[in-house]
Amino acid sequence: MKILHDKDADLSVLEGKVVAVIGYGSQGSAQALCMRDSGVNVIIGSIKDASYDQAVADGFDVMPIAEAAAKGDVVHVLLPDEYHGPVYQNDIKDNLKAGAALSCSHGFNIVYEQIIPGDDVDVIMVAPKSPATEERKAYLAGFGVPGLVAIKQDATGNARAIALAMAKSMGFTRAGVLECTFEEETYEDLFGEQAVLCGGCVELVKAGFEVLTEAGYPPEMAYFECLHELKLIVDLMYEGGIQKMNAVISNTAEWGEYVTGPKIIDEKAKDVMRQALKAIEDGSFAKAWIAESRNGCPNLLAKREALGEHPIEVVGREIRELFERG
Repeated sequence: MKILHDKDADLSVLEGKVVAVIGYGSQGSAQALCMRDSGVNVIIGSIKDASYDQAVADGFDVMPIAEAAAKGDVVHVLLPDEYHGPVYQNDIKDNLKAGAALSCSHGFNIVYEQIIPGDDVDVIMVAPKSPATEERKAYLAGFGVPGLVAIKQDATGNARAIALAMAKSMGFTRAGVLECTFEEETYEDLFGEQAVLCGGCVELVKAGFEVLTEAGYPPEMAYFECLHELKLIVDLMYEGGIQKMNAVISNTAEWGEYVTGPKIIDEKAKDVMRQALKAIEDGSFAKAWIAESRNGCPNLLAKREALGEHPIEVVGREIRELFERG
């Protein structure tokens, strides 16, 4: 895939345009601040909550979502996934100008048709491959985080130029931007979260902790071994790949990686991953999550509470508090 940089994007495309950022949470605030610092005219659409007050404190022109959508030449929706559909129907759909760009940072609601835009608007995605805190930090340091751009609908003939200009305004083109489809971003993002980054990693950490403590080892030591040190290993892989990590750890650790790792993540585990990917691609995961969210998230809240009571979380809180106190 071709990597796009600053020279491939023209920030002047956004001159005279109003970018309405809908939502001022972690991504909304980070992206809005970066765009404003790059000279983009940014307004905020939000309900009256703490994020609304923060946007006002940060010096933005803040207004109800419907009003912001009506004023925006680009309407960049950065709400949690489960709110996009209802907010679009209630506040954005009838206020979106013909020729405007409907934008997002994750394709979930377009791909799974929770939002079905009219034919007279551009539909684009500009997505950082980073948590919001690191995105803002990298921008302020004079660089940026990698990003993705995608075009679902090009009503004006200018959709790609707008998406790249937005990516440049947030520093993504400094690091590098890849072009993809909405489907590629959505399916890969959900799969990565479920199979590796969140679901797989969390369960692996918990399982390792449980095996050690059930065998009688001190929970404090198990916490350090299975959770705390994970960051150090991931940092090494981030810096130089798996081989960089292997060059730093001991030969004993590397040998253990080769002989034990494949027994844990074996073909059975990969089959489960394949099933997860199929559920993402055929829409059944999205259907179940949408139903859960619209029912008030009872199962999500129960699982969240149960996780807080898991011994690795209890021990971890105690250990982190001791380190904070010095």
